[in-house]
Amino acid sequence: MRRQIVTIAALALLAVLLTPRDGDKGTRQQQLDEGNVSPAHELNIKQLQVADDVEATNILCRKQCAVDLRKAAAELAAAGPRAAGAHLAALQAEHPHMARLYVTLGPEDVHMDGMLAGEVAPEILEKAQPELDKALHMAAMGGEYQSPAITTSDGTYFVMSGMDPGGSRSVVTALVRQSILGKVKEHQIRNLRVVPYPAEGNWKIESVDTDTLTDVTVDHPEENEGTSHYHKNQVVVKFATPPTEEELKRIARELHAGPAQKLGYTYVFESSDMEAQQMMAYFKGWNVEYAEPHYLYLTNDRLRFTKSAEVTEGGRNNAMDMNGGVPNDALYSRYQWNLPLIETLQGWNIGRGSQDVKVAVVDTGVDLNHPDLKENLLGGTNIVSQGTTPPQDDVGHGTHVAGIISALVNNNEGVAGMTWFNPILPIKVLDASGSGSTYAVAQGIIWAADHGAKVINLSLGNYADAQFLHDAIKYAYDKDVVLIAASGNDNTERPGYPAAYEEVFAVAATDAKKNKASFSNYGNYIDVAAPGVSIPSTYPDNQYAALSGTSMASPHVSALAALIRSANPLLKNTEVMEIMRKSASDIGEPGRDKYFGYGLIDVVKALEMADTSRNSLSYMPEWLSRQLERWAGEQPVR
Repeated sequence: MRRQIVTIAALALLAVLLTPRDGDKGTRQQQLDEGNVSPAHELNIKQLQVADDVEATNILCRKQCAVDLRKAAAELAAAGPRAAGAHLAALQAEHPHMARLYVTLGPEDVHMDGMLAGEVAPEILEKAQPELDKALHMAAMGGEYQSPAITTSDGTYFVMSGMDPGGSRSVVTALVRQSILGKVKEHQIRNLRVVPYPAEGNWKIESVDTDTLTDVTVDHPEENEGTSHYHKNQVVVKFATPPTEEELKRIARELHAGPAQKLGYTYVFESSDMEAQQMMAYFKGWNVEYAEPHYLYLTNDRLRFTKSAEVTEGGRNNAMDMNGGVPNDALYSRYQWNLPLIETLQGWNIGRGSQDVKVAVVDTGVDLNHPDLKENLLGGTNIVSQGTTPPQDDVGHGTHVAGIISALVNNNEGVAGMTWFNPILPIKVLDASGSGSTYAVAQGIIWAADHGAKVINLSLGNYADAQFLHDAIKYAYDKDVVLIAASGNDNTERPGYPAAYEEVFAVAATDAKKNKASFSNYGNYIDVAAPGVSIPSTYPDNQYAALSGTSMASPHVSALAALIRSANPLLKNTEVMEIMRKSASDIGEPGRDKYFGYGLIDVVKALEMADTSRNSLSYMPEWLSRQLERWAGEQPVR
């Protein structure tokens, strides 16, 4: 049976703290029906979502720390006292948020000063000392301890101890710095557009009304809707015929510009004293296909086909007989409500991906050293630094997106990705502020298409229809790439780009009860919906966070596209997209609607359709199909 019912997977998977609060979220969505909510109240709803994500991240942090400390206690028990110092130093290097570590190797052998690692400011240690004393006393008794939050001038801390599950009574105690909570709060305030973003004045960036291209000032976050952002002194130009070197020099002189950046047949000019509108007017005197502002794009967070459970790929265990078929990843069973909602585990009985199908994450980069990701990462590129440095994530957004797609599965660590084997191509096009230019995004898309990506995830967007970006989209689409994009987080029907381009598969977000996420954009361009509220995934510095946004919904669909292409490598990009539409589970109003498109993605149905297509003649050239049918009819029956 391809679609086995895994009963254990249904138990307790909608975790209390990571699942949206039923009463609150239901009321919030009712209030967000068209015309029934004021901008101020919508802002309040988004602020509540940010608070939910911060609290969920706190829970993930504590859970994963408990797992790591128990593992460390077992390793220290086996290594003995002489190796304790080296083990603690290695533990802290891997987990820099564990600011101070202590080890107790037995009830009669408590070493507080001789066996510790890490230094914190004296005032922080003084504030935490009462909780440390409690934890170390429990350690001496052979027990564990977990403190409430400790608020300090340096942020939030907590104390936790973990005991060797093997019974040795070895205990490791940590003072944990939760700087991740502040990072997630700041991240989601920007991602869900709780503040005007990006700030006016940075990098000569201006806000513009998307319809009229007239300058506007964004003073309040609700004004983000309908506005786009561009580089004040730059313009993007595509000439009808390629300009000569002399013509380019003339343009540079007349615009007071430096040498133009070139991508394909498109040029970016930057003037020292002319603004975009003046430059666009200047190019009316030239034979150009278009001259447009250089727009800025922002994050939108918020062939091996295996059926056998005994087969391995890349040396990793592919068996699913642990815990009744549930992966053993530490945060899966309690917190990853999103994967059971879309039938992921049952889908793994049909296919779990392939190393041959690369997924490009065009984003802020990826944490290249995260232990739950690095085995599934390829080289990638950093467009922001023009390839001079690796695509290391300095924001967290791209790392979170990549984990949803391809965090290692069944490795007793963190979260489970949707695919087991599909490698990630990390492409950094957004800088440390979480924003990036049209040029960078377009270049990242073209680079991905040229370097073998079969799927490209675009958890970013703007409300400006930039022809420059559209050209890059068409280039990748013509190379048979499946492009997936997030719709945006402003709860608006206004089309966002690149999601609204016809070559792109547009994704809206739902909560755990299959309701529209309060922030999710909508419209007739939406193809499908996927989970996007408080989604647990990987985060930089060996951590995990819960984030919300259509940015989180989009990689669920990118992962599904990768699974489909792994199951049937013969499918074209258009056929993959059609399978995802036809297999979606209809939610909301009957039939396709503007909130969910064709419905919520369904991994089992999609992979069943891909598998059926694999065995049919419908995707073969007509002449080959006829020939095979003729040959089959000539074979004797045995």
